[in-house]
Amino acid sequence: MKEFNISTNVFFGENCLDRLDQVQGKRVIIICDEFMVKSGVVDKIKAHLNGCQISVFSKTVPDPPIEVVSEGIQCLNEVQAEVMIAVGGGSAIDAAKAIRVIGHRLGLTNIEECFAIPTTSGTGSEVTKFSVITNKREGVKYPLIDQELQPMVAILDPDLVKTMPPSITADTGLDALTHALEAYVSIEATDFTDALSEKAVTLLMKFLPMAYQNGEDLLAREKVHNAACLAGMAFNTAGIGLCHSIAHAIGAKFHISHGRSNAMLLPEVILFNADLTNSEKTICARKLQRMAKLIGLPYTDVTVAVTGLSRRIEGMKRSFGIPMNLKGLGIDPQEVMKQKDSIIEAALADACTKTNPRKVTAEDIEGILKKVTPL
Repeated sequence: MKEFNISTNVFFGENCLDRLDQVQGKRVIIICDEFMVKSGVVDKIKAHLNGCQISVFSKTVPDPPIEVVSEGIQCLNEVQAEVMIAVGGGSAIDAAKAIRVIGHRLGLTNIEECFAIPTTSGTGSEVTKFSVITNKREGVKYPLIDQELQPMVAILDPDLVKTMPPSITADTGLDALTHALEAYVSIEATDFTDALSEKAVTLLMKFLPMAYQNGEDLLAREKVHNAACLAGMAFNTAGIGLCHSIAHAIGAKFHISHGRSNAMLLPEVILFNADLTNSEKTICARKLQRMAKLIGLPYTDVTVAVTGLSRRIEGMKRSFGIPMNLKGLGIDPQEVMKQKDSIIEAALADACTKTNPRKVTAEDIEGILKKVTPL
């Protein structure tokens, strides 16, 4: 028996921040990074919180470390907040989710309502049961998975993503594309998650280049923002796969943007998972053939369709100025090879690998690493 549910209430479109007007006379904590405070985004949130006692924890950082989560739990305990509002990119929302759930399990707090307001269009963290926390001392990322981590309310305001720089628009948008494509071919994919993945990919292929070229294009921003959320809904149920497993391992070792790591790996992982040398075309390959058709690529032959999809993503990366490999990101290939055993070990142990459509060995991961690490 399988199950599908969307337990997060999603508000989107014009004036969607007005949903916060219903939070009145509560003790509220806003979890964010310092930029959200300096840029005035936090002030926009506060303007909707009538009669509330508001505290701000603004110490979240990219790839949130365990220490920040611990400090956030202390703050949460001190203010005894009833409502949590997470504002920012995926890292800020991930940190807030971990702070809320761990704090609750320690008996330090009991949040009545949790809002997630993304200011990037990529992670889908506002609708998922996942949170990724980093142990910087060991150079390892830990994906936390628990239904309790899922926010109760998500607010998708395209106005909050208008000022994203083109590079972040590209990185986060390709992260969303990776979510959608990996969920689509996951061994846990269903008709329900397929529908979400297909819509997310078609929106991203059309509107992500437009948002990259012109951040003020509010229609493109809204469509990409919605697509990232749809992709989050898909992988929240179906899971993701090997691209994320390797990206987690590489990102923890070399501190590369998660979206950029995924973008670099995705074309190679697509070809690996499709297993085009197999005389009997796999389910994964045939699903990717259908996706190629949906976005207007040649599709009558499986091999042509899958390679065309991989090349289309490579073309998007080039147009966005994203390097094709780790060397282009300033990473010494020799250092990658020195670290390859620990990267492979971490990728194999990563929870995302369990739902990958093709069984994975250490040799497989080493082969993919070599393709993105030219000497």
